[in-house]
Amino acid sequence: MKKIFFAACTLILCSSSITAQDKHVILISIDGLRPEFYKDPSWNMVHLRQAMESGAYAEGVDGVFPTVTYPSHTTMISGVKPLKHGVYYNTPSEPLGVTGNWMWKYENIKVPTLFSVAKEKGLKTASVFWPVSVGGPATYNIPEYWYLPAEKGKPRTMGKALQENAIPAGLYEEVEQHATGKLTEQDWNGDYIGLDENLARMSGYLIRQYKPSLLAVHLVTVDHFEHEQGRDGDKVRAAIAGVDRAIKSIREAVQKAGIADKTTFIITGDHGFVDIHSSIAPNTLLANAGLYDPQKPENWKAYFHQSGGAAFLHLKDKNDKQIKEKVMQLLKSLPQAQQNTFFIKTREELDAVGADGNAAFALAGKQGYTFNNAATGGFMRAAKGGTHGFFPDFKEIQTGFVAFGYGIKKGVVIPQMGLVDIAPLISKLLQLDMPAGDGVLLEGLLK
Repeated sequence: MKKIFFAACTLILCSSSITAQDKHVILISIDGLRPEFYKDPSWNMVHLRQAMESGAYAEGVDGVFPTVTYPSHTTMISGVKPLKHGVYYNTPSEPLGVTGNWMWKYENIKVPTLFSVAKEKGLKTASVFWPVSVGGPATYNIPEYWYLPAEKGKPRTMGKALQENAIPAGLYEEVEQHATGKLTEQDWNGDYIGLDENLARMSGYLIRQYKPSLLAVHLVTVDHFEHEQGRDGDKVRAAIAGVDRAIKSIREAVQKAGIADKTTFIITGDHGFVDIHSSIAPNTLLANAGLYDPQKPENWKAYFHQSGGAAFLHLKDKNDKQIKEKVMQLLKSLPQAQQNTFFIKTREELDAVGADGNAAFALAGKQGYTFNNAATGGFMRAAKGGTHGFFPDFKEIQTGFVAFGYGIKKGVVIPQMGLVDIAPLISKLLQLDMPAGDGVLLEGLLK
């Protein structure tokens, strides 16, 4: 009996002696992840489903508004909604003309993140193709970024952008040499699921070589093909099988690094997806009313910034209540059938959901309807494929969450959670003491 008691005490002491420096969290974001991908075996996420049996998962994860990539990923690592963290959309609102710029730079984030707090505590981190990470505080950083074409119609340049903006200098060439081989622009083309494979190889190399306390990687091709084919299709299913293999590759890298017993895996996403058939152009209303002229955009008074299944009204004079009311009346004067294609979200509703504080109000498309920035042509036009961006209050737009490994209790099923709850969980696992945000710590997940 004494020997058994001593052995048990030894195990407890060993477990409690693991410090923050010894722990590791691998955060894998699958762009466009939906819960059915891991709940329904017909989607063929064999590796993730096997891992899930030893951990926990969520029935659904509520996103932010708009439910698009850059605001969502910033919420994941900050624990707060766009109203606080400052990344409101994928692309900035540009009434003077769309440039093609995205919210690439980390400096757009107004609050502490897992990466900045980890750096303050002396922990090593790694970021692979993570949105809003150019110039970020990750120790090893290959950001999501691309150079815009010099001429209209020319392709963008991604490889050079990553090479010149990776941290530390030379990291891009290092992962080419040791993980992927020499990469061409085609290797960064979302039309090929090999893109996710290369991102997994990069992540695996950084894990084996540097053993970061936190590694976050963004896998992208599922979203790409859901945009093309909608919620289901042969390319969507191939991409899902591809990211499943990528997850397995990263898990094996953790095993090869000898840190599997101290590593927690969190697999999540940014939004679900909705099949679409029509696209709405609310700026045509503004153009017809003399509030926006695409030929003389500098004279704009009001402008709708589209973000997939949402459009946000921006006023040149934020306090111009007369223009705001005029736009509201334009919408209410539409034929009832057209009014029935969207919801109007008031400023109060936007505050409640934590959306862009600069918008006067927003339009949230009903399922099947997306928005565009066009100011000429018809108010309604045909569309196909799938999109996101919708108000986060229905099942199809929810994303997913699976956690397993160190510190995660087996068999827990969370009926519903939010993207805001991910940062508090990682903060707890790594003992980061992140500032309180909009999320809660899901204590029931932890052993």
